[in-house]
Amino acid sequence: MSVSNPTLCPCGSGLRPVRCCRLDLSTVGPSEASRHLLPLVDKAIEIHKKGGLAEAAKICLEVLELAPAQGGALAILYQIRRVTGPLSAAEALIRRMVALDPNNVWATQELALLLFGKGDFAEAEAHARNAVRIAPADPQSHNLMGMILTEANRPQVGEYHYRQVIELLGQRQPILLANLAWNLKNQGKMAESRALYAESMALDPTILQTVLGWARMEETDRDFVRANALLDQAEQLAPGNPSILLHRAILCGRTKEYDAALAILDQLERQSEGGGLGTNELLEKGRLLDKMGRFDEAFAAFDAGKGKGVEQSGTVYLADHAHQLTERLSRYFTAGRLKIVPRGTPIDKGPRPLFIVGFPRSGTTMVEQTLSAHPRISAGDELTFVNDITNLMPRMLNSPLAYPEALADLWMGDQRDGLDNLRDYYLQRARQLGIVEPGATWFTDKMPLNETHLGLIALMFPDAPIIHVLRHPLDIVLSVYSNHLTHGFYCANALETIARHYVLIADLVEHYRREMTLKYLPIRYEDIVDDQEANIRRMLSFVGTGFDKRCLKFHENKRYARTASYAQVTEKLYDSSRYRYRHYLKHLQPVIPILEPVITRLGYTIDG
Repeated sequence: MSVSNPTLCPCGSGLRPVRCCRLDLSTVGPSEASRHLLPLVDKAIEIHKKGGLAEAAKICLEVLELAPAQGGALAILYQIRRVTGPLSAAEALIRRMVALDPNNVWATQELALLLFGKGDFAEAEAHARNAVRIAPADPQSHNLMGMILTEANRPQVGEYHYRQVIELLGQRQPILLANLAWNLKNQGKMAESRALYAESMALDPTILQTVLGWARMEETDRDFVRANALLDQAEQLAPGNPSILLHRAILCGRTKEYDAALAILDQLERQSEGGGLGTNELLEKGRLLDKMGRFDEAFAAFDAGKGKGVEQSGTVYLADHAHQLTERLSRYFTAGRLKIVPRGTPIDKGPRPLFIVGFPRSGTTMVEQTLSAHPRISAGDELTFVNDITNLMPRMLNSPLAYPEALADLWMGDQRDGLDNLRDYYLQRARQLGIVEPGATWFTDKMPLNETHLGLIALMFPDAPIIHVLRHPLDIVLSVYSNHLTHGFYCANALETIARHYVLIADLVEHYRREMTLKYLPIRYEDIVDDQEANIRRMLSFVGTGFDKRCLKFHENKRYARTASYAQVTEKLYDSSRYRYRHYLKHLQPVIPILEPVITRLGYTIDG
């Protein structure tokens, strides 16, 4: 059936809207009422097993028109739409299954997996957690948690779930070992990762994804010769495979063979059967063209990559959510209220957090790599703890209100230590991750856009240093546009929404600074490039620790940075990214009026 038919649901399921996305589940009858349709469902199942997708789908549509809650028909139609598309239909169908039967572990796992594939890690995690609750001894539930948490930059917790899978299965399967190896790579545990990849390939040397994962690990660990040899091995398994070509292009980019990398991407595009390059390939192509000085072509590739990403995922900037949150934070965190709001008790012993905040692509990774080269400072990376606390706060403070309004419960006698409890939750999570190295007194937290919650951070940790990394707003917008990022309510899909979210957060930071006392140091990326040592000394003095010359060689820091900047921070400090926007001024014209007030306020100018 054609999804353009106006009588059918826009999601593409093939059902009418009242039997699909506009279905009122409260009107659905009990499952017993559809028993007479079971023979039809059994027939659809048999036809589906034999590959008759169209005929099986037709039967399921007939059943669901009569009984929209019939689980068997929903499951078969979901599996068909998952293969044939559109994915919006598959998502609508599996969501209905979960809503009708929240304890259906298979449906819950499928929904988590589908959302993971879309890059919606937050909601995927929520359903994966529910799958573990429903079936704590089911390996697939733990495997999903491992996958999602690894890609959501919480690999330490993901490692636990992967190891649970191995324990539950009672055997070391090659795919599982490769998944765990990738997880350990994301933790910077390269030797352990390498050993697991070797074990996995010894068990089964024919799994392409294992070879590619190992090659990517070696590339990350800067062993480009070994990475190239593994890609040769992958080529023997699957000659001309698109994933191999993309990995070769990335590797050539790392070794600065830009012409070769671009030629590989062009080959990949020629091989594509009408689909062209995908989102990641287009963005990679744009970044290569940028390094080659072909700026107009680079921007065209960024445009195409972002457009394809939106087309495939349907994800757009959640403007209303972003505005509502910042408005509520501005209303709550005011000087008048903060005069009587309590503060957390300063930490008297043990490692304490050092917050490095800033908009994505502002230079926070470089600053973290620089500071964590100091023996007294451990790298915590992108810790989700502050955001987690905003979600847990109502329950932890026993409040009927949401964050930030739930902070009003701190005035209750039984919650007067509430901020200390929130602080201790944060510190406990840090201890569980084992991120603090021996001898360190500080650990970094550089979660992007943590500046959204500067007020909460200052209440929980009134003596914690906050380093805010600033960079020319046009450079930030351009860099975010050239990378695939999900931070900031999915603002990264369009130039205008990146700029609007940047201004929204910049204005909120100004509000916090005006209304409350912060232990706050703004530092410009450009100043670090201009005078590295002076600004490193300035940051370390602000933190309260002495200078260490190892911080000047952050590129020698063997720690793996789990961000889009992982490659840049392995190189010596360079200035080619400073004021890069000048090459793209004509393309950035639409966002200049949006950004100009903040550009002026921060002391920057717009130069051609």
